Amino acid sequence: MSIAQNLLSIKSTLPEHVTLVAVSKTKPIPDLMEAYGAGQRIFGENKIQEMTEKWEQMPKDIQWHMIGHVQTNKVKFMAQFVSLIHGVDSLKLLQEINKQAQKYNRVIDCLLQIHIAEEETKFGLNKEELSSLLSSNDFQEMKNIRVVGLMGMATFTYDKEQIKKEFTHLKSIFDTIRSTNSLQCISTLSMGMSGDYQLAIECGSTMVRIGSSIFGGRI
Repeated sequence: MSIAQNLLSIKSTLPEHVTLVAVSKTKPIPDLMEAYGAGQRIFGENKIQEMTEKWEQMPKDIQWHMIGHVQTNKVKFMAQFVSLIHGVDSLKLLQEINKQAQKYNRVIDCLLQIHIAEEETKFGLNKEELSSLLSSNDFQEMKNIRVVGLMGMATFTYDKEQIKKEFTHLKSIFDTIRSTNSLQCISTLSMGMSGDYQLAIECGSTMVRIGSSIFGGRI
C-alpha cells in the first residue's frame, strides 16, 4: 500500500482520544508530503538538524515533535518552532528548554521520559527522580516550559506480557502524578510504536509514535 493508504488504515483503528505521531526520521520530504496530503499534521523526528531542515521547507501548520534523546547544546536550534519534546529526562534539560523558549517568547510543551524498560540503554527518570523534579523549586519557577505528560519506551522484546507489564507500570505512575500534583496540564501518556501501539492503547496510551507501518522500513 502507499504511504497515504497506510496512514489512513492506521488512523481508522485509533480511538478518537489517541494522537498519532508519524515518525518521519530519515524519510525524504516527498514521503512526508504524501502523508501531509492524507491529512497528517504531526511528525516526529529524532535529529534536530534534520527536523529543522524539514521545518524550513514544509508547510507551517505542521507540528514537529522531537522524539529522540536531546542534548542540551542542541535545544537552541529547535526552540523557535518545536511543538513537543518527548524525551526530557533531567532538570538540566528542562532548564535549557526554558531558557531557549524564553528567547522566542514561547512556552514549549514537554513530556518527561520515564525509564520502564529492562534495558540499560534506555533513558529516563525513575519514580523517585520524577517526584523530586516535580516538587523542586527550580521546576516551579520555570515559566517557558509546560510539562503536559509522560512518555516511555518498553523493552525491545517479543514477550508481550513483559511489554504489558512495563506499559501498565508507566500508566500507574501517570495516574499517580495526575492525582497528587497540581499540574492540570498533564494529559498525555506517550507510549507505543509500530510493533506494540495497540497493546499500548489497551494499557492507557493517549499518543502513539508510528513510523515503519506508515513509511515502510528504514532505507
